[in-house]
Amino acid sequence: MKIVILSRNPKLYSTKRLVEAAETRGHEVLVIDHLKCIIEIEKKKPKIFYNGEYLENVDAVIPRIGASVTFYGSSVIRQFEMMKVFTAVGSEALIKSRDKLRSLQVLSRAGVGLPRTVFTNYTKDVNHVIKSVGGTPLVLKLLEGTQGLGVVLAETKNAATSVIEAFNGLKARVIAQEFISESKGADIRVFVVDGTVVGAMKRQGVKGEFRSNLHRGGSATVIELSDEEENTAIKAARAMGLGVAGVDMLQSDSGPLILEVNSSPGLEGIEEATQTDIAKQIIRYIEQHV
Repeated sequence: MKIVILSRNPKLYSTKRLVEAAETRGHEVLVIDHLKCIIEIEKKKPKIFYNGEYLENVDAVIPRIGASVTFYGSSVIRQFEMMKVFTAVGSEALIKSRDKLRSLQVLSRAGVGLPRTVFTNYTKDVNHVIKSVGGTPLVLKLLEGTQGLGVVLAETKNAATSVIEAFNGLKARVIAQEFISESKGADIRVFVVDGTVVGAMKRQGVKGEFRSNLHRGGSATVIELSDEEENTAIKAARAMGLGVAGVDMLQSDSGPLILEVNSSPGLEGIEEATQTDIAKQIIRYIEQHV
């Protein structure tokens, strides 16, 4: 097959591993910067012009789209879809996954466990927001935040009020979320490919840090999921329409609670923790669907 990987940096671990896995299985691979693609639209003749030539005879696309370029990245994916090319992550699924509020609404409708969450249009009734998520401490998240950025733990009512009012004053949209104390600064990243869990790791934040992101210094260890955790991850990925997904969840006294479903999950942490060839699983997924 001729596989295109949409990535702005061919030197990134995830991109290199996908290239390696595809070439090992005998496929031709092109790494393309989606921001440099020119989209041409006319009646029944969608085309993509890149680096002096039209992209033709492409069998499959693996999108690795950064959050800051979701709009143009999803447009390029959509153009490939119009060209009848299989994409490992669909354009609509990507857009849906990048909208934190919409994602939570979709997951709620699907019936998966979620921390209690409140979103408002710059309300002045801060007391009700705090009460609705179970009081303090509570977590405040910028809708546009990634990799743990724009996430604040407000430990007291005064702190929560000050942060919410500050965000409101900046016209920055935030969600308030229940703080799950029993998770003890750890979460689980579950990698789902084609409706099957192919790897899972537990991420633990550094001492004194409630965020467990590896980008923020957290550590990762392999974990064996319970049946409920595995089923919840699969259900969440399916609800979001993602063939490849990184599902983040918390372990709570009431069962697994979904934090986020990532449409471009990194491979480095999960492959190192589990010693599993996740890139190969993604290429096999494409082979089975093309």
